[in-house]
Amino acid sequence: MIVDRRRLIAGAAMVPLLATPFARALAQQASDLPNLAANAVEIGPEERAGRIARAQQLMQEQGIGAVVIEPGASMIYFSGVRWWRSERLTALVIPQEGEPCIVTPFFEEPSVRESLGVPCEVRVWQEHEDPTEIVAGFLKDRGLADKPVGIEESVRYFAVAGLGRALPDARLVPGDPIIRGCRMIKTPAELALMQIATDITIAAYRWTWPQIESGMTPRDIGALMTAATRAMGGNVEFNLILLGEASAYPHGSGQPQMVRPGEVVLMDCGCSVHDYESDVSRTFVHGEATPEQRKVWNEVHRGQQIAFEAAQVGTPAGAVDDAVRRYYDSLGYGPDYALPGLSHRTGHGIGMEGHEPVNFVRGEATLLKPGMCFSDEPGIYLPGKFGVRLEDCIHITETGPAWFSEPPVSLDEPFR
Repeated sequence: MIVDRRRLIAGAAMVPLLATPFARALAQQASDLPNLAANAVEIGPEERAGRIARAQQLMQEQGIGAVVIEPGASMIYFSGVRWWRSERLTALVIPQEGEPCIVTPFFEEPSVRESLGVPCEVRVWQEHEDPTEIVAGFLKDRGLADKPVGIEESVRYFAVAGLGRALPDARLVPGDPIIRGCRMIKTPAELALMQIATDITIAAYRWTWPQIESGMTPRDIGALMTAATRAMGGNVEFNLILLGEASAYPHGSGQPQMVRPGEVVLMDCGCSVHDYESDVSRTFVHGEATPEQRKVWNEVHRGQQIAFEAAQVGTPAGAVDDAVRRYYDSLGYGPDYALPGLSHRTGHGIGMEGHEPVNFVRGEATLLKPGMCFSDEPGIYLPGKFGVRLEDCIHITETGPAWFSEPPVSLDEPFR
């Protein structure tokens, strides 16, 4: 499992049992919340088969013989197989036509088959064998040994190097055009799961917000969000809570923090439902806000709307970031990534993973298409003071962008 900085810092806020007794007592009340994921429909065999067909169509169009994928989101996406990465290679091989193949250690075959969600050949290797030779054998049997082989972007070097030795006549190429060509365009079934995950996160925010009190720590607030999210059927992915000056640093600080009157509370939280994620940030003030806090909040609120308005079908993804920075530059922030201002991209792709290709970032030429999903989070950060981040995710439709969650109305009403 890959642990990013946000999950690492947020980890302490994800375990209710580490919170104070007061926060734990409040968290117990979450058990009465409704399960919003009760009717969520998992991705089924028919949809996975359609994904494989789409990947094969793209391979045929681009002259790629097969793609190789290691365990992770892409393997689940195409095959349903839930596995982990170790020194023992398990790989999914999708050829340009016909059934795919799972290559896995002999003693793991029964376990791998348990989550296999599509018709698939399974080939095993013994402990003394090189698994990349088994992958190569499958490709040779399919007549693909001399065709380009697409490598999914997260496949580890030892697997790539081994495959190169086992298939000296094949050209190993990036698998991005195939994998991204499928995963970046979400279907109605995927959008529905992302909507439920977002609904849970927003509902957990609404439940948590009125219970925040002076003296609480990020761990206390995270315990409340975790309890509410789980009660409503979400799998907690992260709860990042930044208080006071720590809110000026997008992924937080290791310094002790607690809620104080007149200081900013920045919450960045997300969950998943049947593998599909939400990502929502809210910033508010505990008690009475200062004029400066209100000014920056309103500027970020407008920046978020500008990004939304710019995210039109056929627009380069980078143009969304450009539009926000032009506005912030006009206010005297920056320039570019300089602080005070917006020190990170305006948004990232999202789906089965919290961060997916592509991003709302300068120079990204990918054109926006219906089905693409992004976060919209153009924060402003004032080092030594505070930061404001409002984040809601959007999906692109035939007629333009649509929100998964509506942005807040005002600093005083952070949750609709």
